Amino acid sequence: MPELDGIAATRDHHRAPGRPDAPRVLVLTTFDLDAYVFDALRSGASGFLLKDVYADELLQGIRVVAAGESVLAPSATRRLIGHYASGAAGGTPGERAPGGLDSLTDRERGVLALVATGLNNTEIAAHLGITVGTVKSHVNALLRKLGLRDRVQATILAYDLGLTRPNPPGPHL
Repeated sequence: MPELDGIAATRDHHRAPGRPDAPRVLVLTTFDLDAYVFDALRSGASGFLLKDVYADELLQGIRVVAAGESVLAPSATRRLIGHYASGAAGGTPGERAPGGLDSLTDRERGVLALVATGLNNTEIAAHLGITVGTVKSHVNALLRKLGLRDRVQATILAYDLGLTRPNPPGPHL
């Protein structure tokens, strides 16, 4: 891009006055570097995929982001979880707590922890024995109360606060 890179354009796009409903951004790049992933998410991107993704996966990623969800390349997800689980995200897990965390109900905290494990709304509903609509309500409430944009930010926060931990590598890997 001639004047701005994709990260700066995303940041400017989301900070523009009068743009509270700015379109969601899916970053598509050749750079599989932690700094790019973190900068993209901090700048307002709802997704991050690599250009070597298969066409059907790219199309699915576009649909996911357009539907208000988030998507990350698997390699970026592994590193992101490792980064936050190690406490490298500006402190140890649990050290930083946003003001709105105390306003969450126990159920909303539970849903936040399940979101961070990568479960979708249907899976969370089955796990908790509630309807998908109720899960959506809890997710929307916790995002609003915590001032978060999407499930990616919620996942980062959950790891940062120690609400969940990555699964240790097992024989299936």
